[in-house]
Amino acid sequence: MWCRIVAETTTEHRINDRIRAREVRLVDPDGVQLGIKALPEALAIAKELDLDLVEVAPMANPPVCRIMDFGKFKFDEAQRAKESRRKTVHVGIKEMKYRPKIGPGDFDTKTRQVAKFLNEGHKVKITIMFRGREVYHPEHGKRILDRIAEQMEGVAKIEAEPKLDNRNMIMVLAPDKRARQAAASRTANQHRGEKTPSTNGNQPVAATAEAPPADVNTNTTTTDTAPAEEG
Repeated sequence: MWCRIVAETTTEHRINDRIRAREVRLVDPDGVQLGIKALPEALAIAKELDLDLVEVAPMANPPVCRIMDFGKFKFDEAQRAKESRRKTVHVGIKEMKYRPKIGPGDFDTKTRQVAKFLNEGHKVKITIMFRGREVYHPEHGKRILDRIAEQMEGVAKIEAEPKLDNRNMIMVLAPDKRARQAAASRTANQHRGEKTPSTNGNQPVAATAEAPPADVNTNTTTTDTAPAEEG
């Protein structure tokens, strides 16, 4: 009878008396290598420092062990894993379905949802569903897809061009990070350009100063006209 040997796959670190090697390559708490030590000697050094001996590279020959505070090490490891999970973005593909005869209100509602999905980092599959004889007029579905793509300009790019799939017409949009960054940069530049005239303190004064000469010119013309009548 044959027995299958299953390799140990646990990622749990062996510490202190659980370490099985006879000798280890020892690293101190500051990361300085102390060379190859017999396991009892390495344990004694760790105990003298009131720390743990942790096997950090079990597959090395001999295994690498480091002297550390194992409790703090586990806490830091858990915090790193939590932070990594928090930063992970689960990107999926969403789907939004339209009809060739969709009304303006429904079109706007669905298209806003498409924009929301794209801004969240998802790809969006746009499906135009044809019924009955509508399939003989695919241009109506293409017109809707073109409108959606036009409204998503600066937010998304077309990853899969419109194509017929049985009674459906399909297009796939994907977030366009470069276009969004460029649009944000243009908007910021426009805001800075709009604020520039208001920062010029002389501009309002100049506009106010130009008003009196107009009145003066009008009065002068009236004054010149009076002597002409006397002559």
